Amino acid sequence: MIEVPLQQSDTVLLPERIGELTGLDQFGMAGELLAAFLAAFVVGNLMLAMTGVAGPWAKRKITAAFTDRIAVNRLGPAGLLIIVADSVRLLSKEIIIPENADRPAYDLAPIVVASSALLGFAVIPMGSGIHLADPEVGLAFVFAVAGIASIGLVMAGYASANKYSMLGGLRAVAQNVAYEIPLVITGMSVVIFAGSLRMSEIVAVQQETLVALGPVAIPAWFAIVNPFAFVLFLLANFAEVGRNPFDTPEAPTEIIAGYQTEYSSVYFVLIYLGEFLHIFLGGAIIATIFLGGPDGPGPESIGIVWFLVKIWGVFLLTQWLRSAVPRVRIDQLIEIGWKGLLVLAFANLILTAVIVGLIA
Repeated sequence: MIEVPLQQSDTVLLPERIGELTGLDQFGMAGELLAAFLAAFVVGNLMLAMTGVAGPWAKRKITAAFTDRIAVNRLGPAGLLIIVADSVRLLSKEIIIPENADRPAYDLAPIVVASSALLGFAVIPMGSGIHLADPEVGLAFVFAVAGIASIGLVMAGYASANKYSMLGGLRAVAQNVAYEIPLVITGMSVVIFAGSLRMSEIVAVQQETLVALGPVAIPAWFAIVNPFAFVLFLLANFAEVGRNPFDTPEAPTEIIAGYQTEYSSVYFVLIYLGEFLHIFLGGAIIATIFLGGPDGPGPESIGIVWFLVKIWGVFLLTQWLRSAVPRVRIDQLIEIGWKGLLVLAFANLILTAVIVGLIA
């Protein structure tokens, strides 16, 4: 039986650790704000570095492996310097603004898409003491800020003054509404098991032992406790981050990249960056609420290693699907969301509540 924590987590957050190590905690509110800024800078740059590796290099390498091709291999060892080459190439291109574009919305959309993903990492416990904030409504917060990206996609589609971009923006709205509801409902089944929305407590509950088979202890990860909910959440998450078979807002063969058709140079980089940041944020949420977060063999000090391994595992799965699964039509996508995942998500929620009620 999984024990529900009865008291608030006593997690020491990264800003507090930095404040103690640097002595900034002696300067009152100003010192606390500076320590929080430094902590956010560390986490933000860690995620941006992962995205910088994933977009220009890892994505190409993984896709080439699945499709039996040779990926980037000329620039640097294993082609790693393609990251620098692509950065220079994209950032040096001219920014071309459509003549009839709505400039405020056009300029803000890429920032909204990228920053909404970065905000989500603020409440994710990454292990090894890397945790920025631990509010009581942590899971609700991360769902809320991740959903802001939909606004950015609509802004980009509308402001570009391009019919293909507009179609991409409309598809993004239809898709996110159809899949965000089952995503949140499935997440709530985890909350019923854990008895809390606080991310650190959701992780703590999963560190209990579910079954001990001699020297082997199977942890109470919610992916093991409720694999049905885990699969539902994975599918809804793929739709949320726009990965195959749910990449209809971009659909290069139909609407030539959709909402991002008219973006170039640094604006395109921000949208592209936001896309991969959201994939990693989705992986971080899955790792936290279903795979025990930083929990893994070995000392707690290497928790961040296990956490990153789990995130990259989800990223590998998205790239596998990109190479192996065809895109569904927009009508099929909506039907799967409203008639399939939504019904199954409610069934899972009710079943979870009944089981937990009987156990309690």
